[in-house]
Amino acid sequence: MKPFRVLADKKYYLTQEQLIKGCKKNDRTAQSELFKQYKDVLYFVSLKYSRNQGEAEDNLHDAFMVIFDSIHKFENRGSFEGWMKRITMFKAINRYKNNKYIPVAILEETVTDTAVETELSTLSLDTLLQCIQELPDQYRLVFNLYQLDGYSHKEVAEILNISESTSKSNFHRAKQTLQKKIKTLTHSKKTERNGA
Repeated sequence: MKPFRVLADKKYYLTQEQLIKGCKKNDRTAQSELFKQYKDVLYFVSLKYSRNQGEAEDNLHDAFMVIFDSIHKFENRGSFEGWMKRITMFKAINRYKNNKYIPVAILEETVTDTAVETELSTLSLDTLLQCIQELPDQYRLVFNLYQLDGYSHKEVAEILNISESTSKSNFHRAKQTLQKKIKTLTHSKKTERNGA
């Protein structure tokens, strides 16, 4: 098992199993250490699914509350980090998926646009994340689930309580919107360079 960082008042390493056992007993030191170990990776999950940093921080807090409340259900099968990521992701998704005010366009055709993926790969992570956060909720959720987390459109549809065709449509619209944002950013950077 992977050793974790030494606690200030301990002379030994806590294994993942020891951390989980401590958290199951509501040990505050174990809970604090678990938070320190995983806050960054779970915050990034929250950022992907949230509109901004404030919402991501709120979601991270709420996700850890659920993790600590339900850690007794984790039976050391599968990835513990993966289990926590799923809790964090679904906590964020649940904030948005019932918002019916989001305009959703239904497209019959499925368009493949590899140019968007190529342009996305040239952006810095911070810039890409900002562009994704600015997407309308439904587009952002579908884009993250399908493009970044590898769910199928059928799975996305089940998670978000939408049809498979709506998932495909929203993904296409998300890519179109991102492409426009990228072109605007690229044009702005070229203008700044030429003007400097």
